[in-house]
Amino acid sequence: MNSYELSRNFINFAFENPDKIKPNHYAIYFFAIEHCNRLGWKKKYGLPTTMAMEAIGIKSYNTYINALNDLVEWGFIELIEKSKNQYSSNIIALSNFDKALDKALDKALIKHDTKHCRSTSESIDSINKQETMNNKQVTNKGDESPKVFSFKKSFLELGVEEDVLSTFLAIRKKKNAVNSEIAFNALVKQIDKSGLTPNESIKISCENSWAGFKAEWINKSETKENNFSISQIEV
Repeated sequence: MNSYELSRNFINFAFENPDKIKPNHYAIYFFAIEHCNRLGWKKKYGLPTTMAMEAIGIKSYNTYINALNDLVEWGFIELIEKSKNQYSSNIIALSNFDKALDKALDKALIKHDTKHCRSTSESIDSINKQETMNNKQVTNKGDESPKVFSFKKSFLELGVEEDVLSTFLAIRKKKNAVNSEIAFNALVKQIDKSGLTPNESIKISCENSWAGFKAEWINKSETKENNFSISQIEV
């Protein structure tokens, strides 16, 4: 059972039992789910009382423990080991609660949607529920959002200094160079051939007002410098 199913079951229960549920129950239960998630979904784990109270904004220990006991009584949380005082942790486990009926909530939502559709255009798409899987948000259709390429971010990740890169991007913009992924890969290939670091290569491009970079340009530049030095000596 994942966090979506746990929260959905709790909300179904809350909808059918409005006389029992209070905001403190929501706060404690959803914090317990979040804490379990951060611990890698351990079957049994410690729920520090002081930390939980501070996180959800409950000041009274009695208020906190009474709400926690309600969640245990209703079957959402299993109390493995009770804390000795408010400064120690309760050892708990999240129960696979399966007693909540969702008929009432579903009927209410359907009724609301029907009324809403009378005054607005009817939706023809299905609902995408989000599930946490390997720390990535995915939909129930199994589609992941396409990765957006960033020319600037890619060079920063290679170690190019931000001020150097800003100058390089300004030169490319002035010369109408396209900052595509293909252009990035071509530049990286030339940088690798030159034997220089990405930052050194881009810095040289900036010094020469180049919108790109090629390894052969460095060799030609060095040849010109050497020829100039030799001619000065001969003179």
